[in-house]
Amino acid sequence: MQNHPYKPGDLVIYKLPKQGPTPGPRASSIHPSRGGEDYSYVVGKYWMVAEVLPQNQLRLVTRRGKYRVVSADDPLLSKAGWWQRFRHRGRFPAPELLQLVRADPHPG
Repeated sequence: MQNHPYKPGDLVIYKLPKQGPTPGPRASSIHPSRGGEDYSYVVGKYWMVAEVLPQNQLRLVTRRGKYRVVSADDPLLSKAGWWQRFRHRGRFPAPELLQLVRADPHPG
């Protein structure tokens, strides 16, 4: 039974936590480490739901056609609202990519 709001074709944002010496221009929630040499930060990843898998898992596709499997109830994952879809429209996968995913649902 499905207990989440996701379906194939939904645009989602995954807030990927990262750490490093130089956060990029798209980094947010930037915090210096205790020693001040590194930073922890979050980078938004703009993906599309390719497939709803058993056991509350989602197969997501990136703009470049790579896949990631995450739990549908992962707190770092959220559905993109209308403003986010508009504002970041160039960063989400193209709708045509979903057709390719359906043609080859389980790439090697």
